[in-house]
Amino acid sequence: MRGPRAALALLLAAALAPRPARPHPQCLDFKPPFRPPRGLAFCRRYAEFGCCDPSRDRALLQRFYRLSARLDERTYAACAGHLQELLCQECSPYAAHLYDAEDPSTPVRTIPGLCQDYCRQLWHSCRSIFRALSADPELTALENNMAKFCRYLSLEDTDYCFPHLLANQNLNQNLGLVTADAEGCLQLCLVEVANGLRNPVAMVHANDGTHRFFIAEQVGLVWTYLPDRSRLEKPFLNISQAVLTSPWEGDERGFLCIVFHPKFKFNGKVYVYYSVEVHYEERIRISEFRISPTDMNALDHGSERIILEIEEPASNHNGGELLFGDDEYLYIFTGDGGMAGDPFGTFGNAQNKSALLGKVLRIDVNNNDRGPLYHIPPDNPFVSDPAARPEVYAYGVRNMWRCSFDRGDPHTKEGKGRLFCGDVGQNKYEEVDIVEKGKNYGWRAREGFSCYDKKLCTNSSLDDVLPIYAYPHKMGKSVTGGYVYRGCESPNLNGLYIFGDFMSGRLMSLKEDHATGEWHYSEICMGTEQTCMFPGLINNYYQYIISFAEDEAGELYFLSTGVPSATAPNGVVYKVVDTSRTAPPGKCQVEPSPVKVKSKRIPFVPKEKFIMKTPTPHPRLKTTTEAPRGGVPDPRTPRTPAEDGAGRAPARPGTRTGTGSPAAPSSGGPRPGKGPEEKGQRRKKKPPVNGAVRLMRQGRRGRGRGRVEVFIDGEWGTVCDDGWGLPAAAVVCRQLGFPYVVRATKKAEFGEGSSLRILLDDVQCSGQERTLLECSHAGVGTHNCSHEEDAGVVCSREEVTDW
Repeated sequence: MRGPRAALALLLAAALAPRPARPHPQCLDFKPPFRPPRGLAFCRRYAEFGCCDPSRDRALLQRFYRLSARLDERTYAACAGHLQELLCQECSPYAAHLYDAEDPSTPVRTIPGLCQDYCRQLWHSCRSIFRALSADPELTALENNMAKFCRYLSLEDTDYCFPHLLANQNLNQNLGLVTADAEGCLQLCLVEVANGLRNPVAMVHANDGTHRFFIAEQVGLVWTYLPDRSRLEKPFLNISQAVLTSPWEGDERGFLCIVFHPKFKFNGKVYVYYSVEVHYEERIRISEFRISPTDMNALDHGSERIILEIEEPASNHNGGELLFGDDEYLYIFTGDGGMAGDPFGTFGNAQNKSALLGKVLRIDVNNNDRGPLYHIPPDNPFVSDPAARPEVYAYGVRNMWRCSFDRGDPHTKEGKGRLFCGDVGQNKYEEVDIVEKGKNYGWRAREGFSCYDKKLCTNSSLDDVLPIYAYPHKMGKSVTGGYVYRGCESPNLNGLYIFGDFMSGRLMSLKEDHATGEWHYSEICMGTEQTCMFPGLINNYYQYIISFAEDEAGELYFLSTGVPSATAPNGVVYKVVDTSRTAPPGKCQVEPSPVKVKSKRIPFVPKEKFIMKTPTPHPRLKTTTEAPRGGVPDPRTPRTPAEDGAGRAPARPGTRTGTGSPAAPSSGGPRPGKGPEEKGQRRKKKPPVNGAVRLMRQGRRGRGRGRVEVFIDGEWGTVCDDGWGLPAAAVVCRQLGFPYVVRATKKAEFGEGSSLRILLDDVQCSGQERTLLECSHAGVGTHNCSHEEDAGVVCSREEVTDW
């Protein structure tokens, strides 16, 4: 039996052995390291990557001259090299660890942490340089005791001690590259920028040097944010009375986009895209507004001119993107008209060039103060085709949701002007396209790379352009197009197209192989362990990724929410950050032009927190498209969802996507260890927790529908329907593991709970609460109703309509 015992001993030893250090490069200013803009003359070891720019390098050289002047000739010959190495550890990419500076609240060491063998060597041969380097009285008091002296200079985390740090392969391999986990998922971090927004659908800048940004809510309000992230109390635009939308989760109608004219600084023009109802007919409207002559942070609401209106045959697939290209023409992205399968006409709207739906349109709104509201660009591809609308720039699109122009490489301008779009799929695939003039993008003949309408798909005259990437619905069911990163602060991300999925909450990226022209996929995860342990960074976000954005400097953001309703104030804006490498100090500094503010400023107060979550080994789980049968986690606290069939963990509705760790076993499942059952005892059934809910109908437990009964202080009771609505019903459905609420029922639709007390009345919820007890209510047991008003819900596991 020696073999099995020996194997067991090895397994135990491996399990108990200390884990290798997880690389966490960090400078003394608590920021990530960078590549110096020019070489370093003194600390040449860190000339390619570290924490010193040339000015700091010169300062360290001057200090070296001052300190070495105190050394006699013999000591200088023996110790000058050590003195240089110790001074230059300020430039190490791990300077914060060497100087015990990871915690901003603790004092920084005066000498970097030394490995014991190296310290003993220095103590014997170069002890005098420590007095020159440090005035620490404790160090001076220990000078004659080598063991205590070197213990004082040691680091608790010995992986980071100098000089062994230099040879630590785990810490130096891939140093300065984007961190990836074992499965190749890129680990990035976030900064919270804005919160409390109602389905934030767009964030744009004015490109006027002020570095303001403007965030649009689906209900029809646009807010001004200043560079310090404070918001102005007065909205930039408020057309909520005209915008057609509803509180229903997944309603695609509403205020969908805003864009500033490229010459806004001179002409003050802004364009918006929104849903409207005219004589009981739903339309999409493109309008022009002008800036107020008395307030640079507000539009003149009386200046609206309707540029274009298009009838919408259904309430979904409304498109919703406006962009200005480098040609200064306005690009408009419309959906195919809705329903399923583009059933309009012989070949659908998208393939019909005489229809404006299912298209990318391009119009000229310059010099339109007199005469037509827009002109047709002379090089539009179908201007000479009598069977086509001259506005059409590209066709065969289903419902492009979020498009962007590539700014081009900051140095070479390679890629500049490419137009990227995410096109939402039907039943199987989501796709990313590069849109070019006159091209056909295949819908409804094709969905992604697959045939949808087989007759159209085999038509040789289709001549459609395939997407650069498509993914199946096990990865996500509603693509949200993004941007090619061209900012300054995260140089490793340059050229990476970053996008997401509205339904699964998945963040994704594509990188072009310039040799082959192919695009390679990498998933994006939130940084685990120490990747995001920098001041102000977080590593979790709300699931429903609505949109992406760039600021005036080219930095990348995305907008998401925990409840996809136009009236739920749960939207947050996040800035994407790569901590593996940052830009040199001062390189990305901007000087915003002054802004005259006439409205009250509302300071920004961040609410999101960093989550320290270390991944643990876990088995693969089978694909599931159903919500868990147990309770769904609190939408205000991050969770670690079970993996999908693609091996990555999409978040469930109402949750935040966190660090991508595995789900814990459900509370009802077996756990390791010896429990009462193994001893022949029967496990006692635990009482429900306060605030637990159940659904009842006809004396039985309802499955997804029924009268709501709530457990409070040891008893079950009913809820009155006064104030009862969808937000409260959503809380109940989420507690029971259902992602969606179909409706909130009243008047004891599922029978009266006459044998129980009425425990809650006048319940008012936002939809984000964990239980009904967190909603406002009249007080437990206080009511002015009867059981004839017992409230109920109808929940569903079915997905909402796609964007």
